[in-house]
Amino acid sequence: MKRGRILSGMRPTGRMHLGNYVGALENWVRHQNDGWDNLHMVADWHMLTTGYADTSRLQADIFDMVVDWLAAGLDPARSVIFVQSAVKEHAELHLLLSMLVSKARLERIPTLKEQIRDLNLDEQTISYGHLGYSVLQAADILLYKATHVPVGEDQVPHVELTRELARRFNFVYCRRRPEVFLEPDVQLTDFPRLRGIDGGRMSKSFGNTILLTDSPEKITEKIRQAYTDPKKLRATDPGRPEADASDGHGGCVVWEYHRKFNPAEAESIAARCRSGELACVPDKKHLAEVMTEALAPLRERREKWLANPDAVRDVIEDGNRRARAIATATMDEVRSAMGLQANRVGV
Repeated sequence: MKRGRILSGMRPTGRMHLGNYVGALENWVRHQNDGWDNLHMVADWHMLTTGYADTSRLQADIFDMVVDWLAAGLDPARSVIFVQSAVKEHAELHLLLSMLVSKARLERIPTLKEQIRDLNLDEQTISYGHLGYSVLQAADILLYKATHVPVGEDQVPHVELTRELARRFNFVYCRRRPEVFLEPDVQLTDFPRLRGIDGGRMSKSFGNTILLTDSPEKITEKIRQAYTDPKKLRATDPGRPEADASDGHGGCVVWEYHRKFNPAEAESIAARCRSGELACVPDKKHLAEVMTEALAPLRERREKWLANPDAVRDVIEDGNRRARAIATATMDEVRSAMGLQANRVGV
């Protein structure tokens, strides 16, 4: 018996970084190994909401991202890995659900406001597709009747909109018949955010990431630049590893990474830092060694998949087929409930 069905995905931005791994991939693998029914989607249509003008690297980015998913431990025999645009039912359900939500409701989505701010967009010229991408997300989830959606805190409002649309559809179209849609539950990740090496939000566009494909030398180089307590000027000065927003960056990134990748030693390292026994340079060197060892299995699995690119494409094609079968069955129910499907005209 499966524990439930997970639907989660990512926009194809190429190779994955530590934030992707900690915030999503690691959790996906845990669900897979714990007996959940997993579906994981390459959200290429979602990529177009902000990246429609240049799709020259889209297919290469899809391939790279799927390889990283497989390297992280997703097993295509136990998890369905598919590309959103290969399942046209996403677009159909998006269109039908868009009739059930107002423009004002979509404009209240917090992450939409953040994107407008971060990308310096003009609210008066934001595209129809960008405004409605949360409805497309709802269609992604409802199409597969997911019971749970693993997300970070910033994505919770999207799942709530999904629940609203499920209720609205069932109320309008399923009063005298079994309900079509489940209301999925939010499942927050255990370690939802990992900061970049500069102490800010981790993003490839900020140049503050550690990629899953980085070599040991590259990892060491990046960790040397990691943000630490600016008030610890000398090796013997007491440090403050805990979060402290007074300087605008939060606490020591090195200790945050220790907490994630080196939990057995993290508290001891923090205590030695506070007492002035531990200097930043040797601490960073030790962290680089820990992280290199932690990421070694991922690099090895990635090389094996890259040695056989046709096998990666087969994984995607098989995942597309399996996803399409579920989506087709759901849309048959949707059309029937809405009166859009009949055996013959006039019936």
